[in-house]
Amino acid sequence: MDLLNCMNNAMDYIELHLTDTIEYKQLAKISCCSVYHFQRMFSFISGIPLSEYIRRRKLTLAAIELQNKNTKIIDIAMKYGYQSPEAFSRAFKNMHDVSPTAARSMGITLKAYPKMTFYLSIKGGIEMNYRIEKKEAFEVFGVASTIKANNQETAFIEVPKFCTTCDENGSVDRMNTLLGRSHDTMLHAALYNHTENSFKYMICEYVPNNINIPKEYERLSIPALTWAIFPADNCDIPTVWQRIYSDWFPTSDFEQVEGPQFEMYYGKAHNSTGEVWIPVKSK
Repeated sequence: MDLLNCMNNAMDYIELHLTDTIEYKQLAKISCCSVYHFQRMFSFISGIPLSEYIRRRKLTLAAIELQNKNTKIIDIAMKYGYQSPEAFSRAFKNMHDVSPTAARSMGITLKAYPKMTFYLSIKGGIEMNYRIEKKEAFEVFGVASTIKANNQETAFIEVPKFCTTCDENGSVDRMNTLLGRSHDTMLHAALYNHTENSFKYMICEYVPNNINIPKEYERLSIPALTWAIFPADNCDIPTVWQRIYSDWFPTSDFEQVEGPQFEMYYGKAHNSTGEVWIPVKSK
């Protein structure tokens, strides 16, 4: 509950600073966690990046001013951090589907995004298994793609598309052949290089000691880290991801640290199990 209260205090800070600079470091300080953890928590719980939420709140208030005051459009643009009326008009139309000038007219339909509030939903006390493990540094190799997604729903669509492509073009079969395994052996996945609108997703496997890895594959080195590891029943990875951020982090004594995350798949395609690995530290 403490983390959720802190995040709600961070929402209050955003509201007070929509017309000036919003410092992400200050948001993290208010939330008693790192900037990285705050952004990841916010994105998973809300479904949108932090920057997009701030943009929507600013344009919501700008629309209210346009309809209720005679303030010049250029002054409203500057007030909410836009460097020119043109940039403001593009952003405004992208959200409201009308120009700032048209928004002053009576009867025009506009969009409003209210201030966000976080709360803990009690769902019948469904247990969530996890374990904390320290692991030495290791290295993986594989095929990777940049997934462009500004919300989790899009990511859960784009990642399977990439995996299907790798199945169809033979990438998965070639990796298993290189490793001397049957073609239906499950591989792992690394998620890294996160930004607010994209991340890299690598279908991967541990680098073996006795095999030369062809240069066509990307390699990723992971330092020694402490991991929170969550089993995924029936390989229902999307549900596990959602519960980690909505249920586990808000009530745990850990926070996420920067580093790759993993979706670990074990067994054969027709009979597999899974885990989600997230690098963490104690608060």
